[in-house]
Amino acid sequence: MHWTGLTLSIGMAAAAGLVGCFAVMRRMALASDALSHVALPGIGLALVFHFHPVLGGLLALLVGTLLIWGLERQTRISTETVIGVVFSLALAVGSMLATGDELVDALLGAPSTLGGWELALGLAGAAAVIAFILTQRSRLVLALVSVDVARTSGVRVALLDLLYLLAFALTVALGLRYLGVLLMGSLVIIPAATAKHLARSLNAMFAIAVGVAITSTLVGELLAPRLHRATGPVIVATAAAAFLASLFIRRRP
Repeated sequence: MHWTGLTLSIGMAAAAGLVGCFAVMRRMALASDALSHVALPGIGLALVFHFHPVLGGLLALLVGTLLIWGLERQTRISTETVIGVVFSLALAVGSMLATGDELVDALLGAPSTLGGWELALGLAGAAAVIAFILTQRSRLVLALVSVDVARTSGVRVALLDLLYLLAFALTVALGLRYLGVLLMGSLVIIPAATAKHLARSLNAMFAIAVGVAITSTLVGELLAPRLHRATGPVIVATAAAAFLASLFIRRRP
């Protein structure tokens, strides 16, 4: 793999590990996986109108995120429920727009040579997500523990929730080329679940999640060509193996 693609995949994996930590703590594991599927209609439209699929997926994710946030605020329905409804609609529309091999590539990813603008935008996106999580982690934790306490402390909880969902959407967009809409949510959740089982502090959870995500990505990139398999499934299978192995490690009290 060319070093530019390797650099972007590492940045994507690091962002996925950090975002996933809060997704797991917010009990959004299944909802987070569903959110990644919102990219499918955008990819389908990109294929129909002949523009870059990743840009189409990113646009759909951003629109879907704003829709989810707005519906949650207006209806007071839980985030998980709203995501489930939007996910179902997105999957139906995306399946109608993309068919055959195009649909398979959208679901499982189709790695190819990166252009200079793709690398620049990808690295900028990964850096933005990482910076957001690291700088806002105290507010995110406070809002997670108690919304009322967070508001009393001056945290704009609604805005913070929106920014987190946008960071999640951007992270999914970063991984569309490698893992597709079907598997990117898995790379967000599995390393974080592994870290939650092993870590005793938030910093340790961050470190373990990022380490597992990056290692899984690199191992997947190395093994996939040798196994003559798609890269995405090998990456996720490696992350899942790390999670299963962690279950045999007893965390000290």
